[in-house]
Amino acid sequence: MSVIRRLPRYYRFLQELKNSGVTRISSRDLAERMGSSASQIRQDFNCFGGFGQQGYGYDVDFLYDVIGKILGLQECHPAMLIGIGNLGRAVINHMSLPSLGFSLVALFDIDPDVVGTEVGGLVVRDVATLEDFCRDSDVETVFLCLPRESAAQMADVLYKGGIRYFWNFSHYDFATRYPDVIVENVHLNDSLMTLCYRINEDKHPSPSLSADKGE
Repeated sequence: MSVIRRLPRYYRFLQELKNSGVTRISSRDLAERMGSSASQIRQDFNCFGGFGQQGYGYDVDFLYDVIGKILGLQECHPAMLIGIGNLGRAVINHMSLPSLGFSLVALFDIDPDVVGTEVGGLVVRDVATLEDFCRDSDVETVFLCLPRESAAQMADVLYKGGIRYFWNFSHYDFATRYPDVIVENVHLNDSLMTLCYRINEDKHPSPSLSADKGE
């Protein structure tokens, strides 16, 4: 799973190389650009058969396309989004979802002032109609831009409606309740706290374990 977590970063850097007109790159040069190591890059790519030649390096266009196929970005899975607040609107309006493997086909919200309005070319539906939509559509993926409590309230409706794939900003733990679903949790608070820790470590390094009391 760790190598899969790194593939999107490779894909992003290779896209930047393509846009800059770079056609070939060695694992060493790619590692320098990414702040990684050449051995790590070779090890990761070897998980999928390896894509370079010794003394030649990697064909940027080919590697970019192959990683895109490994990630399944050509599939464009239909998805719905629930929660048309600031976060939901940012996802709708500022992310190139088709290039990331998804296509939004339905939006839902509970606010009567939002329901019926158009956002990103789609009319926002009333969340009260969610059960009917799930039953009548083949959508299996949901983007949840909701508070935890709201997500918990509609968990059964989503699961019983055939939703099995979650991009989850809500902090509600779907996988604990439904072990067979696939969830990608996005915890902005956790990320920011991690940054806080790293800043504090940089400014005030913790003493080594050998300096602990009793050592």
